[in-house]
Amino acid sequence: MTGGEVAGILVAVFWAILVSFLAVVLVRLAQTLKATTKLVADVTEQAVPLLADASATVRSAQTQLDRVDAIASDVQEVTSNASALSTTVASTFGGPLVKVAAFGYGVRRALSRNKTGDAPAGERIRRTVVLGRTIPAARRGRQKG
Repeated sequence: MTGGEVAGILVAVFWAILVSFLAVVLVRLAQTLKATTKLVADVTEQAVPLLADASATVRSAQTQLDRVDAIASDVQEVTSNASALSTTVASTFGGPLVKVAAFGYGVRRALSRNKTGDAPAGERIRRTVVLGRTIPAARRGRQKG
């Protein structure tokens, strides 16, 4: 055998090894592509109903949000009406009610005093000092200055 024949045999052997290696790689690649195609088909089968359900859920949520918005605007209107009503009632009845309460307090206080002019039980007697003298509470109203 000559050197050219040996080189030809070596090239043929390496070429056969390379072709075998490429054949194995192509077979594995084909199996991977088949598995990927099947996986994509399965995901598509399951994703379409899920997307339909998600779309229905989003539509339902939008309907509920519209209802909540309507309720919130109604509550805001009721709140403003209640505020206006309380302001009206306070301005209409507030002053007279304070006057009636003050009058009632004065009447109660006047009726609770006994004939001697002493303060009712539990109430302290207040005194004012004027020019070194103590004036009883009963005379304070008559004293000027």
